[in-house]
Amino acid sequence: MENYSTLIADQKSFFRSDKTKDITFRINALQTLRKAIKNHEAELMQALQADLNKSEFEAYSTEIGFVLEELRYTASHLQSWVRPEKVKTPLTHIGSNSYIYSEPYGVALIISPWNYPFQLAIAPLIGAIAAGNCAVMKPSELTPKTSEVLEKLIRECFPEEFIAVVQGGVETSQALLNGKFDYIFFTGSVPVGKIIMEAAAKQLIPVTLELGGKSPCIVHEDANLKIAAKRIAWGKYTNAGQTCIAPDYLYLHTNVQEEFLQYLKAAIVELYSSEPLNNPNFTRIVSKRHFERLAAFLNNGKVYVGGKTNPEKLSIEPTVLTKISWDDSIMEDEIFGPILPVLEYSELSEVIEGIHEHPKPLSLYLFTENNSIQEKLLNSVSFGGGCVNDTVYHFASPHLPFGGVGPSGIGAYHGKGSFDTFSHKKSILKQTTRFDIPFRYPNVKNGLKKIKMFMK
Repeated sequence: MENYSTLIADQKSFFRSDKTKDITFRINALQTLRKAIKNHEAELMQALQADLNKSEFEAYSTEIGFVLEELRYTASHLQSWVRPEKVKTPLTHIGSNSYIYSEPYGVALIISPWNYPFQLAIAPLIGAIAAGNCAVMKPSELTPKTSEVLEKLIRECFPEEFIAVVQGGVETSQALLNGKFDYIFFTGSVPVGKIIMEAAAKQLIPVTLELGGKSPCIVHEDANLKIAAKRIAWGKYTNAGQTCIAPDYLYLHTNVQEEFLQYLKAAIVELYSSEPLNNPNFTRIVSKRHFERLAAFLNNGKVYVGGKTNPEKLSIEPTVLTKISWDDSIMEDEIFGPILPVLEYSELSEVIEGIHEHPKPLSLYLFTENNSIQEKLLNSVSFGGGCVNDTVYHFASPHLPFGGVGPSGIGAYHGKGSFDTFSHKKSILKQTTRFDIPFRYPNVKNGLKKIKMFMK
């Protein structure tokens, strides 16, 4: 097993030079990265097409464009984020001022997944650079072309002692996890997240875990069904459902089930054609193993839409399954594919109870025009984040920190959230020397009485 101690030591040495703490250095690094991504845009699109059959539209909107906007936003706001934040000082500390300093952790390890292999590698890197860290990136081996372009791009932009890309499989990840990093940022599955957290715990390394889970989507009887159907079809089947925040299953109110499903069927045809397997722009499943796992779910319930597969192309049609219960195998774990199971409900309490009986989801989507139902659900159910009358869109806002809760993740990022994630918040009290407060010392006369009066 390869040892990365020299690389980590070189990065720690570079970090201690304090170059990364210079605000101009950070902004220049972000701008350099943005320019390089623009220069490599065509190459990245080709790599994403080769790895996942992503269309140019999908590659740009969900990966390249997303990252360019995040870079622009971060570079333009970083000057204000890095300033020490002055906070209130209590009367007991009269004469002093209180500040919170944001300082970088040092050397960060970023392990990214295959489903959005460019975006989910670069987005956390933006936070690491903005906060003043060095970073080692480990992209997914399941998307080799994109990982190759990523490594080439980073090598062109930065010296290895500042930002490095390390390629490889599970053994590479294990070797890296033995390294003495100052922070670990991982995006991926819950089982691997547990391995990451265990390895980090042995060295007391702080972590951010962006995981997943079964994200519910609820369509209430008063929802705008046509709009709901189109937004759900888009959120579910983008990237062939290989999105951690895609609606994992649908809770449909009994009174609107048939009408909604007809709208959903029409939306799927509108977005992906009546023959999605022949649509050259429909994303494929990442590997044979994942394809076979997903294909086995097609035996659950009853196929309402889709259900066809192409093993040679590793493609599965956008599929809707009805007559599903929590006992079906598709409801055990996150689906991560273009199959949407449907559960029925007549009372909102059934939905809340069903969600509560399973691990806290990464996202939740609710379609209703009723404010009291919105508030009831948002206050009753714990989840990472989500949308009312939309799906997935919250992920793209730099003003909304994105992350899970409990089994769906630890920590959050995006926008200032990324800067905060990669920054230790250091509390500093600056005290005056013009006078002293005598009764804090043990030798003052009637000290207890005075201190009680002062601290009541």
